Amino acid sequence: MRRVVITAIALPLLLAGTVAASAHALLNSATPRVGSSVSAPPREVSLSFTQNLEASFSTMSVTNASGQRVDSGSVSVSGSTMRVGLRSIGPGTYRVHWRVLSVDTHTTSGNFSFRVGQ
Repeated sequence: MRRVVITAIALPLLLAGTVAASAHALLNSATPRVGSSVSAPPREVSLSFTQNLEASFSTMSVTNASGQRVDSGSVSVSGSTMRVGLRSIGPGTYRVHWRVLSVDTHTTSGNFSFRVGQ
């Protein structure tokens, strides 16, 4: 009987922990792709996440090798996708920085680079 009671208490706690651990908006895909090289400069950077985002609290910026911003500054969010336009950029390495708040109130952030040209 004691084993049944312990199992009945432990199982919901384990399941709750699993739900909480997966309750973050994680980067699912990016265009340009993470770490990729593209031949032509993109017009925008688009990030797709595993959960819908809160537009008011989600940000993204793109910087060049000198750390100067090359994005338009106007980030748009639709569901689980976030986009920002880019100014006219040339060959080089660029870094994308993002911070998002998912609709379940968890914040995640990260960055990655992509390269334009050879």
